[in-house]
Amino acid sequence: MFSLKTYSERRKKITRQFDDGILFFMGNNESSMNYADNTYHFRQDSSFLYFFGLDLPNLAAFIDCHSGTEYIIGDDLTMDMIVWMGTHPKIKTQAEKVGVKKVLSWKEAEDYFQNVKSKKIRILPQYRADNLIKISKLFQTSIDEVKNNVSVSFIKAVANLRNYKSKEEIEEINKAVSISADMHIAAMKFAKPGMKEYEVAAKIMEVAKSNNASLSFPIICTVNGQTLHNHYHGNELKTGQMLLIDAGAETAMHYAGDLSHTFPVDKKFTEQQKLIYQIALDAHNEAVNKLTPGVKMLDVHFAACRKIAEGLKNIGLMKGNLEEAVNLGAHALFFPCGTGHMMGLDVHDMENFGEQYVGYTDQLKKEKNLFGLKSLRLGRELEPGFVLTIEPGIYFIPELINMWKAENKFSDFINYSEVEKFKDFSGCRSEEDFLITESGHRLLGKEVPKEINLVEAMRAE
Repeated sequence: MFSLKTYSERRKKITRQFDDGILFFMGNNESSMNYADNTYHFRQDSSFLYFFGLDLPNLAAFIDCHSGTEYIIGDDLTMDMIVWMGTHPKIKTQAEKVGVKKVLSWKEAEDYFQNVKSKKIRILPQYRADNLIKISKLFQTSIDEVKNNVSVSFIKAVANLRNYKSKEEIEEINKAVSISADMHIAAMKFAKPGMKEYEVAAKIMEVAKSNNASLSFPIICTVNGQTLHNHYHGNELKTGQMLLIDAGAETAMHYAGDLSHTFPVDKKFTEQQKLIYQIALDAHNEAVNKLTPGVKMLDVHFAACRKIAEGLKNIGLMKGNLEEAVNLGAHALFFPCGTGHMMGLDVHDMENFGEQYVGYTDQLKKEKNLFGLKSLRLGRELEPGFVLTIEPGIYFIPELINMWKAENKFSDFINYSEVEKFKDFSGCRSEEDFLITESGHRLLGKEVPKEINLVEAMRAE
């Protein structure tokens, strides 16, 4: 946990933005895998953590904005629970650690909310069904009413605080990224032809656990890098292939890292692999060089897109007027996703709020009709304190190539006869994490080798 002062100051900042009503924060519960007592690894809600810091299940909290009174809702453990789970401090003791003086049991909270029905209760979007049910019971209203009464002003206020990372948050994210780097370096040294993907994934997990960290998202470790979120780990690593790894650590305080690297299963890249990998790396570096306050991430994204189109034209896969090609989205045959996203307590920070409130603004909306922008979760002007990923890549998706070729789509810009020669290439990307500073940007965490000669040197170890 951070200090009591940190959580108290965060709550004061959010409360000052509302004259009246109640701000309600739902914590997460344990979630069963296949029977009640066999649960998934517990993960607290990130906004609850941000404001209240307690990493325990079955809690909620709220703030009365008029009086400034803060409450935590929770039930102390019964003796049966203590037998199985051990001794835990009382909820009141836990609350005092983060500067909250008022505690209600869940039953007391139900009675409380029946007596304040005239007050406006602001809630955040819920992503777990059990939390929707619990809130509806607490407020004695329908689940649909809970969904419909999500407060946009509350979302924006929370996002506006969480988007700007404090010094202590940056230190924790830096730790997460450094552990993530060690995970990737271990995989690059370990992987060999004849192994299964799951053996490499196990090595990645080992490094995380040995650093008292968990995973910030399920490991992507695949020879089929053209599938952007490929969580299957059953393929054998074969000579002539590349292995794409996207993996990140989550620290004990739940701050995330998120890195991607692609390297040959053999000790060296093939000539074809070098061509595509270098173009993707050039696009990555082009994007990184543009990271500075005041620049729109949307413009950073299109700079990476133009670099990809330029590189592909140089090797004969694209043709024609590249500016026009990118403006129309022809490059998205090879790069159908976004260049980066916010990162913090969530690996895609606050994605449950909706990207329109986190990665965009009322003034800057996403172009919905351009293929490839669907997953650009961050487009807004960059500001000091933002933490984000940079991860352009190049992907050869056979089904997408077949469809566009059959439709003769963008034939003025795509040389389909040459693209066919790369159809079984798979995909590649490099991903790093950055802090936007007052004067530019700073790489977070340890640096993992990306240049072709450095990757090959590490593969040879």
